[in-house]
Amino acid sequence: MTTLEQTVLEGFSARFGKTPDSLWSAPGRVNLIGEHTDYNDGFVLPFAIDRRTLMAVRMREDRVIRIATSFAPDTVEIAIDAIGPDTVSGWSAYPLGMVWGTREFGASLDGVTGFDAYLESDIPVGAGLSSSAALESVFGLAVTELWGLGFDRQTIARIGQFNENQVVGAPTGIMDQSASLLGARDSAVLLDCRSLDASVIPLGLADAGLVIAVIDTRVSHEHATGGYAARRASCELGARLLGVTSLRDLTVDDLGRAEAELDDETFRRVRHIITENERVLETVRTLRDRGATAIGPLLDASHVSMRDDFEISVPELDLAVSTAQLQGAVGARMTGGGFGGSAIAVIAGSKVDALRAAVESAFADAGYAHPDVFVVTPSAGASREPLS
Repeated sequence: MTTLEQTVLEGFSARFGKTPDSLWSAPGRVNLIGEHTDYNDGFVLPFAIDRRTLMAVRMREDRVIRIATSFAPDTVEIAIDAIGPDTVSGWSAYPLGMVWGTREFGASLDGVTGFDAYLESDIPVGAGLSSSAALESVFGLAVTELWGLGFDRQTIARIGQFNENQVVGAPTGIMDQSASLLGARDSAVLLDCRSLDASVIPLGLADAGLVIAVIDTRVSHEHATGGYAARRASCELGARLLGVTSLRDLTVDDLGRAEAELDDETFRRVRHIITENERVLETVRTLRDRGATAIGPLLDASHVSMRDDFEISVPELDLAVSTAQLQGAVGARMTGGGFGGSAIAVIAGSKVDALRAAVESAFADAGYAHPDVFVVTPSAGASREPLS
């Protein structure tokens, strides 16, 4: 039993006075490449990581759900029939909103019973590793199976996105939930966010002697506010002015027309999306043809585009990326929605300790908060876990 499993089982017993009868988990994710392309019907290439949210569950005989976590002092209690956009809030909106979402996607909850649930996680909150999608995914998978709702994983991901947009109020795309639900070991998930077609893409990191290091800047971000929504609005404006349904419909051949017809800021937002979609597909081709050692220039170019065209980086992220590059990373870029969070570096496993020391030194010299540097391993998606 892992420490996290032991913690969630002990937490459940302490909070509810009983033992759970099932255990579920869902991973956070790192996006290898493809940022802000998801809500533009584009392409993304995330992978599930070996940091997870665990949920212990015990079924009840009534129609009440009680959920708790060590991250919040109170136990949230609500009747199944009372769950809706106006009745859930705070951290519990992420999991509980999934119940309302299943109804909106056609599930009948007549006859189902409630449950007690206790959650623990080792996914850093605010690091851009999608702790929120892990909450939605573990809860969505559990209620789908426990209540026999029959949703496949792609639909659970859609419910998660719907919940985050409609209940939580964050205008996010479908990438995070898809990675958490569809991930596979030593692989990324190529997701077409228009068709929702997903393909597992082997990464081959171990064979190449490479790892993916996450540099958590400790600069927290909040997707439901400001910058993220403004970027989405710019993309929608650009698509409308260029006469397309979404920016997915444009290619690099359209950049000249876009520059002529759009104001500078909107053009740069559009250029990022168009070129980022191209970089995702080129990364997949490169992985297949030449392997992970050859993807570095695409990762580096992605960061420049996010820094200069989409303007979602911050000085801490730029310093993390440049330091990783100086330490011999194959490639590095910020990852996630931006305005804080983490950068990633594809780097030889033997260089991780030197990278950590260099990043810590650079951040200290700049007067920034102490960063956290750790390795993540591409891992399997959400699942029911055996109860020891």
